[in-house]
Amino acid sequence: MSAHVIADDAEALAVAASLAEEFRAGASTRDTERRLPRAELDRLSASGLLAVTVPADHGGADVSALTLAEIFRLLGTADGSLAQIPQSHFAYVNVIRRQGTAEQQKFFFVELLAGRRFGNAQSEAGGKHIQDIRTRLESRPDGSYVLTGVKHYSTGALFADWIPVLARAEDDRLHVAYVPSGAPGLTVIDDWDGLGQRTTASGTVRLDGVPVPGDRVLPHHLTFEGPQLHGAVAQLLHSAIDAGLAAGALAEAAEFVRTKSRPWFESGVETAAEDPLLIQRFGELALEVRASEALLREAARSVDAARADLTDDTAAEASLAVAAAKVQAARAAVEVSSALFEVSGTRSALDSLNLHRHWRDARTHTLHDPTRWKIQHLGRFALNGTRPPRHGLL
Repeated sequence: MSAHVIADDAEALAVAASLAEEFRAGASTRDTERRLPRAELDRLSASGLLAVTVPADHGGADVSALTLAEIFRLLGTADGSLAQIPQSHFAYVNVIRRQGTAEQQKFFFVELLAGRRFGNAQSEAGGKHIQDIRTRLESRPDGSYVLTGVKHYSTGALFADWIPVLARAEDDRLHVAYVPSGAPGLTVIDDWDGLGQRTTASGTVRLDGVPVPGDRVLPHHLTFEGPQLHGAVAQLLHSAIDAGLAAGALAEAAEFVRTKSRPWFESGVETAAEDPLLIQRFGELALEVRASEALLREAARSVDAARADLTDDTAAEASLAVAAAKVQAARAAVEVSSALFEVSGTRSALDSLNLHRHWRDARTHTLHDPTRWKIQHLGRFALNGTRPPRHGLL
C-alpha cells in the first residue's frame, strides 16, 4: 500500500474538503443499502489524511488539533458513518506518540505514512461499566503475549490493517496490543445493527489466544499518571463529528425547503423559503450550529495550547473546553436533525428520501459518553475549582 504524504495543515484541510464532497454524493445510498464504505476508506488512506498527526521528525505533517477537528467536522457534514470510522484510529496514533518506544514509533509511523489503518477493539459489553475491561494480556516466557477476550462496538476493526486492543495484563494494568488483521485467533464479526451509523461495521471482535510479540504492546496505564490529552483529543473528534452532523442536516433541510416544500397557506407568501416563521426557525437552528462550531474551535485551540505547554492546569482547561464543545455539538446534532422534518413538512418523512439518516446518525453517535457527566465536571470546576479526572473519557 502507498499513500500521498500531506505536507501541512492547509493541504490537509483542502484534501478533507474535497473528499467530503466526494463522499457526500453516495452517503444516502450507502446507508439505505448498508453498503460498507471500503472504497471510500481506501480513498481516505490513499489521500494521506490518516497520517496527518505523524510527527514532523518522522515525516508527517503533525497538524494542529484545530485542523484535525475541522477535518472530522467536514467529513461529518457528508457522512456520519464514514466520519466515525477513523476516530479511534487517531486516538491510538496518540498512544504511540505518548507511550511508544523509539523503535515502536519508527515502525508504526512508517505504516501510517503508507496509508495503513488502525481499528478499535476497546469497549466490552456486560461488565459493570465502560472501564470494566476483562480482556486479558498474558505474558509468555519468551517476552511475547497472548490475548483472550471479546470486544464490542469495534468501529473500524473490519476495515483495519492493525487493531489496537485494550487489555489488562497480569498486574491488572491497562495495555494496548496492536494486532495485525488476519492474526491467528482473531475474528472480526460484522454484526452491528444500530439504527444509525449503519455502515461503521461497529461489530464484535473475538480474541482466542491471539499471539502478540512483545514489541507490539504499549503501557497505556502510564498515559493517565500525569497531565494528558488522550481523552481531550478523542472527545474533540467526537465533538467535531456531532458538529458536522448538525451542519449537514441544516444544509439538507435548507435545500429541501428551497426546492420542495410548499408554504403554509396562511403565510401569504409564494414559496416556503419566504415564510417568516420558517425563516425564524432556520435562524434558531443556525445559531445552534454556529455555537457548536465556535465551541469546537475554542476547544481545539485549548488542546493545541496544552500540547505546547502540558501542565495539570492546561490539561484541565483543554478537557473542560472539549466537554463544553461536546455538550453543545451533541445538542445541536440531535435538535437540527429532528427539526429537519419540522421545517420541511410531511413529504420529508418519506422513507424513500432517507432524510431520517441524519437523525439516526446523530442519535446514535451522541450516545458516546453521556453529556450529563460532562456538565457535572464543568459545574464542579466553575463552583469549586475541581479539575476534571484523568480517566481518558473527558
